[in-house]
Amino acid sequence: MKKALDIEFEKAVRLLVEYMPAAKEDSRKSPLAHDIRVGAYLYEKNYARDIVLAGILHDAIEWSEFSENRLKAEFGDNVWKIVLACSKNRTIENSEERIADLIQRCVAVGEEALIVKTVDTIDSFKHYTKTDNQNQLVKHCQKTAEAIFKYKPSDFKDPIFEELRGWIKK
Repeated sequence: MKKALDIEFEKAVRLLVEYMPAAKEDSRKSPLAHDIRVGAYLYEKNYARDIVLAGILHDAIEWSEFSENRLKAEFGDNVWKIVLACSKNRTIENSEERIADLIQRCVAVGEEALIVKTVDTIDSFKHYTKTDNQNQLVKHCQKTAEAIFKYKPSDFKDPIFEELRGWIKK
């Protein structure tokens, strides 16, 4: 399975490189580097294929010209559903409502989607801590983590949620 996943991992990265816009000097973070870190973290922790691939591709619809149809055709229905659940609805103007909507959609899709969003949030905590971006730590990371714990069903027991809890306390 690992060799097959390696090939699909590379395929996902190549598609991101092709479609993801380059980060600018004044960007809060590089979306491509972030997406690869999220996918690599999930891969190293031996998560299932769909979780790993959705982790790499979680920003593909939101931040690139990559189409939903191609995502579904290349990686399957489940990866597509997870990626859509992890994509912000930019028509919701209020940031707290937008975060709540995103987390509730992840929960509706299932634990796999919430795992991806949790690792996405942990990577953001790490990045904004390293770059000392207090605004994003409070405005984005903290609020997203709080929403994850507010809406996470009690039967979602993956250890990643406890790792996120550790980042909230820092």
